[in-house]
Amino acid sequence: MSVQCLNGVGQRLVLRDTFGGRLEIDPRVLIANPPLWHRLNEDARVSANSGSLTCGTITLLRLSQRIDRETALTVFKVSGLE
Repeated sequence: MSVQCLNGVGQRLVLRDTFGGRLEIDPRVLIANPPLWHRLNEDARVSANSGSLTCGTITLLRLSQRIDRETALTVFKVSGLE
């Protein structure tokens, strides 16, 4: 498994599995869908711990920080604390 972030007009996260499958996803989809992000993040951790995540740990860390920041801002906004 590998993870790569493509920057261009629209940022994309590229996921590749060990069988050659490839998925491109807009990080905003993960921000808007916490259960999907949680599943991806947990599976990536399992892959990293087993040694099958060949690259992308920094990319996932940055994405995790971005999602945490976006989530906190949303909570503050909804709570009227912004």
